[in-house]
Amino acid sequence: MRVSCLQENLARGLAIVGRAVATRSTLPVLSNVMLATDMGRLKLAATNLEMGISCWVGAKVDEEGAITLPARVLIDLVNALPPERIDMELVVRTSTLHLQCARFEANIKGIDAQEFPIIPTLQVQEDGGLKLEAEVLGQMIEQVAFAAAVDESRPILTGALMHFARADTEDRLTMAAADGFRLSVRREVLQAAATSDLAIEAADVIVPARALTELARVTGGNEEPIALSITSERNQILFHQGNVDLVSQLIEGHFPDYTQIIPTTHTLRTVVETGAFLKAVRMANIFARDAANIVRLSIVPGAELTPGHMSVAATSAELGDHVGEIDASVEEAGGERGEPMTIAFNANYLIDILSRVGMAQVALETTTPSSPAVIRPVGGPDLTHVIMPIHISG
Repeated sequence: MRVSCLQENLARGLAIVGRAVATRSTLPVLSNVMLATDMGRLKLAATNLEMGISCWVGAKVDEEGAITLPARVLIDLVNALPPERIDMELVVRTSTLHLQCARFEANIKGIDAQEFPIIPTLQVQEDGGLKLEAEVLGQMIEQVAFAAAVDESRPILTGALMHFARADTEDRLTMAAADGFRLSVRREVLQAAATSDLAIEAADVIVPARALTELARVTGGNEEPIALSITSERNQILFHQGNVDLVSQLIEGHFPDYTQIIPTTHTLRTVVETGAFLKAVRMANIFARDAANIVRLSIVPGAELTPGHMSVAATSAELGDHVGEIDASVEEAGGERGEPMTIAFNANYLIDILSRVGMAQVALETTTPSSPAVIRPVGGPDLTHVIMPIHISG
């Protein structure tokens, strides 16, 4: 293999695939990045067997070939090189890649590319397959994936459900994630022009939340649609955008029926400014983080001459206490003035959703201090976030 490319292009490609490199593995080759010539371009690939990322970089190919190199060494070296052309030549006999850039030279010992796992790629048709708007999919991932469980004791909850359905002429995508304490659901009507040939009809797949987060990271800032496909064995999902492919294993099993968790009624609907609410919770959390992250929300409906308000309070036995008050519009389900209510939540859970809503106002729907509450953006996307309260005494 003999190939040349620009340092900035190689560094950018390595930054994309580097997140898929296995950090702890019994297979040494999984700690490597594969470099291979591919139809006049340089292909970079990495995988941890659960997720794989491939990226193509513009290059001048003088001789075909492939090799895998230690990811950490290669990434650190390329990032340190000057923004010049990098010439690479593989010594097949010793599996060593010789790199030269300006006045710097290096020899990196690698592992034969034959030992590297095969990563599926998506062959995109111009007028077929399922294509999603990158900005919309990225926003859905941001508003849902964070709610997935980190604990591996229930693997099904470490993923996000992606439900595809066709109703009449509309294609819909619903994404949901839950960890037992909170649930995030985002629905979106897909653009008809982007789904001229829906490859997935009425399909449910559970994608690891980490894979979706990485997808949003590597495709962020690129307006090109994201093509999507599921393998015939229905055990892998593939995403393609421009010069990047991401493939992930799917989680087997049935996602819990989240529709049963979402309350269908509420006693109070409290509308507040998102920024003010978020700031109040963050300030209260300075004290709450030493007291199991508990913050108390006291919701007070307005009277004829006084507006409604909501106070956000936290108490720490060692540090002291804090209370902040923000304006609120509080109504009963029937539109009448309701009774005051105090309800407690984990401050981190509130911060997670409020920092991702993306709208100026949110509505907090509550029933009782011990019942699940719902947070929705006002006038925004179809986003529903259910959060379990914390039972407090007194």
